[in-house]
Amino acid sequence: MPPPRPRVRVGGYVVGYGMAVRLVIARCQVDYAGRLTAHLPMAKRLILVKSDGSVSIHADDRAYKPLNWMSPPCTLTELAPPLPESDPVPGKRPLTAVWEIKGKEGDTLQILLAEVFHDSSHELGIDPGLQKDGVEAHLQMLLAEHPETLGLGWSLVRREYMTAIGPVDLLCRDEAGRYVAVEVKRRGEIDGVEQLTRYLELMRRDPLLGEVHGVFAAQQIKPQAKVLAADRGITCVTVDYDVLRGMDDPTERLF
Repeated sequence: MPPPRPRVRVGGYVVGYGMAVRLVIARCQVDYAGRLTAHLPMAKRLILVKSDGSVSIHADDRAYKPLNWMSPPCTLTELAPPLPESDPVPGKRPLTAVWEIKGKEGDTLQILLAEVFHDSSHELGIDPGLQKDGVEAHLQMLLAEHPETLGLGWSLVRREYMTAIGPVDLLCRDEAGRYVAVEVKRRGEIDGVEQLTRYLELMRRDPLLGEVHGVFAAQQIKPQAKVLAADRGITCVTVDYDVLRGMDDPTERLF
C-alpha cells in the first residue's frame, strides 16, 4: 500500500492529491492548535509539502528538525488571502495566501503566506532506500543464521520482511512464539530507533502478527539511542561481529 498523500484544496474544494515534493520559500506566520498551541511570527522560512502526507516548516538552522510540522495523513486547504482591511497581520505586506492544514486528530496548522520567493514542485520517484555497507549486510546475514544470538529459543521467520514503508531486517519468533522485528545496524543511533518505531507501528496493525516486539541490534549503540529505545519499549542488543564470524572465541580471552 502506498503512503497517504496530502489532499489539496483550493478555495475550499479538493482538487487532487499532491504527487511530488513542493518547496516554498516565503515570509510566513505559522500557528498550531491541538494538544498544545504554538506561534511562529512572520519571518522568511522554508515550507516542505511531501507526497507522504506531511507538511513541515524549516528555518535556516537546526539541521533536519522542523520548527513545526503536521504528520500524515492531513488535508491542506489553500484559501484566498483576506482583504487588506481584514489582514490578520496589520502593518505588514498583504498576504498572498492562507494555508490551513488539518490532521487526523483534529489539530490544525495555519500558515499565512506574505511574500513568496520560491514555489516549485519536483517528482522524486521511488527512493531505493539506504544501502547497507558490507559489514552491516554481513551482520544481518549472520544474525539470520544465528537468531539465538538475540535470545534463547529464537527462530528466524524471514529476512527483509516487507512493510509499506520498507523492509524490516529480520522477523523472528521468540521462545514463546511471539513475533519480533529486528533492525540491524553497524552503529546504533537515534535514526535507527526511529526507523524501527515506524516499522513496528505498521506491523502491529496486522492482526496476524499481533503485538510485535522490537529489537535494535548493533555493534555499538549510542547512549541517546538506548534511552530513546527504552522509552519506545524497544530492546537494545549489542552484538560482536568477530564472534559471529567465528574469528574470536570469548573463552580464550585473558580479560
